[in-house]
Amino acid sequence: MGKVNGFIEIDRKDRKYESVESRKLHFNEFVIPLTNGELRAQGARCMDCGIPFCHMGCPVNNIIPDWNDLVYRDDWKTASAVLHSTNNFPEFTGRICPAPCEASCTLNIDDNPVTIKTIEYSIVERAWEEGWIQPQIPKHRSGKKAAVIGSGPAGLACAQQLARAGHTVSLYEKQPRSGGLLRYGIPDFKLDKKVIDRRMAQMKAEGVKFHSGTHIGVDIPVEWMLENFDAVILAGGSEKPRDLPVPGRSLNGVHFAMDFLRSNTRKVQTNTVVDQEYISAEGKHVVVIGGGDTGSDCIGTSLRQKAQSVTQIEILSQPPEKEDKALTWPNWPHKMRTSSSQEEGCDRMWDVMTKEFVDDGLGNLCAVKCIKVAWDNVDGQWEMKEIEGSEFQLKADLVTLAMGFVHPVHENLLEALGVEKDDRGNVKAQTQGVNAYQTSLHGVFSAGDMRRGQSLVVWAIHEGRQCAEVVDHYLRTQKVVEGS
Repeated sequence: MGKVNGFIEIDRKDRKYESVESRKLHFNEFVIPLTNGELRAQGARCMDCGIPFCHMGCPVNNIIPDWNDLVYRDDWKTASAVLHSTNNFPEFTGRICPAPCEASCTLNIDDNPVTIKTIEYSIVERAWEEGWIQPQIPKHRSGKKAAVIGSGPAGLACAQQLARAGHTVSLYEKQPRSGGLLRYGIPDFKLDKKVIDRRMAQMKAEGVKFHSGTHIGVDIPVEWMLENFDAVILAGGSEKPRDLPVPGRSLNGVHFAMDFLRSNTRKVQTNTVVDQEYISAEGKHVVVIGGGDTGSDCIGTSLRQKAQSVTQIEILSQPPEKEDKALTWPNWPHKMRTSSSQEEGCDRMWDVMTKEFVDDGLGNLCAVKCIKVAWDNVDGQWEMKEIEGSEFQLKADLVTLAMGFVHPVHENLLEALGVEKDDRGNVKAQTQGVNAYQTSLHGVFSAGDMRRGQSLVVWAIHEGRQCAEVVDHYLRTQKVVEGS
């Protein structure tokens, strides 16, 4: 690396946020970028560690040391080319990826990893500003047609790679606008939707045809898709939420987290409200059940809607403040993390089980009955038991269920296709071997959360790219569909 002792001489520095008081007043992104000089210094901290464990930590196998060094040398254009060689959408991962690469960084052994995510974000944003990102239009067209169903990160990556390989690609999305989870599931304060739109404009120039508001299996029969395309790729999300079947579940005020988040993002993006669909936390006592990223998004959204209070409860125990590096590094550690939304103001509770949603007598939620639990490791298996006498109530006018997702929605598309599913209810397809990403139906492939289950955006991009490579090879060995 160019700065041999950079990791010794230069301290870690990362992006900052707007103040809590300021950012809670709007739904815009609130990250304050580093200057170019600061970024060059941070790139200089990347050490010549021999084995770049950051490659292992990054699902898309970003060539991280190379573009860190290029930023240090002020060669941003080449850094952008190297970054895009493995990742179609670094502007997405540079905003919402939890950065497992930084957990794997050699410098993380003493809690000072290179600010990889910030450098990634800065490279791609500068590339857009400088006009270095242009459509990559293929010189020749194959005459083959592929349909990608689902326009989240897996579908977008797969569609872009196939279009660049010269195939005619149609991308279908059942929601009103393309982007999948990126568009409607992730709040605008974490991901400005203009970021999606500018990438879609590039993809349209490359030949991708976007069909939003089109539900395959409902608006278009699956038989028509199979007859009119040489290959079909299932790249939808893992949308079936984990439910909480306790007394009072049907009360007004108890909602799945994604319904709450979607209703808010539609309002923010269109500045219109459909009364039957909009779920507001204004003036309410909110309880978020589930401690993951979706729960954090519910917290940040509720606070911006001016909730009276927000409490987040988690059935698992509070993680340790610091991991044991000797046992975990370079793997992703289980430790206490606090998101920017949690920093904005919420009470967090662990070892709490929900027992009942309380009716106010009119069919509306007024409280949540809870009980404390304890976890014991019995013969290598964790067992939970309720703590007698620990019952308590939380005042609540709105509850969001953010306990994860169990598998993709089976109705309509998957049931009509009849594709085989795995034991968890996901579309069954392997990632290795001659039938990689191939479903039980010939010519039908699957990638992303619909295949692997709920996961990270970076994994979806990785699978979308890999699936495109397999489909490209498949298309080049198949006959063109006639009469379509």
